[in-house]
Amino acid sequence: MNDQIFERDPSDPQRKEVPPLLKLALELGPLLIFFFANSRGEWLVERFPVLAQIGQPIFIATALFMAATVIALVVSWIMTRSLPIMPLVSGIVVLVFGALTLWLHNDTFIKMKPTIVNSLFGVILLGGLLFGKALLGYVFDQAFKLDAEGWRKLTLRWGLFFFVLAAINEIVWRNFSTDAWVTFKVWGVMPLTIAFTMFQLPLIKKHSLVPWGTEDSATSADKK
Repeated sequence: MNDQIFERDPSDPQRKEVPPLLKLALELGPLLIFFFANSRGEWLVERFPVLAQIGQPIFIATALFMAATVIALVVSWIMTRSLPIMPLVSGIVVLVFGALTLWLHNDTFIKMKPTIVNSLFGVILLGGLLFGKALLGYVFDQAFKLDAEGWRKLTLRWGLFFFVLAAINEIVWRNFSTDAWVTFKVWGVMPLTIAFTMFQLPLIKKHSLVPWGTEDSATSADKK
């Protein structure tokens, strides 16, 4: 019986993994629901009149975002009997700031959520390095097998990148419309993140424990 609530260390043989496509769906699904509900709020109200009690589309989107986030964490728990650390941190902030948004009917709180989450991730990653822990391995262990120095450098870069994302979010929500902010949150942050990840490939290749281009290299690394 697994009595560990949070996900195990990436090197732990008892660690259970969510299939990559399902993991991607659990991480992006709530965001896509948030975007859809904000852009099609009136359409949703026409089909589900009870949603009109929540208010404007941004508030409907916030409520559905909160529900989808909880569902994603529940599915992760069912699949692995543990909670993924970074999605859990993000989920807690979503629920707290989402509740404040709905209670006070002020969308400022949900707009500040990415700033808080990204700043927290930055603090967690850089703080972990101060204690000799490269925590990024919990996120990318399925995709990459790196040596200790590689994880340390990658964790440092991602920690700084999260602070950049936090700063960009502050600029966007304070200077543009709600719809523009939602669009950027869903369709702008992801391309930036993908581009940043691509720029890390030389570092990843340099510190990889298995030769790139080798068939079933990840599988063979797992068996070591």
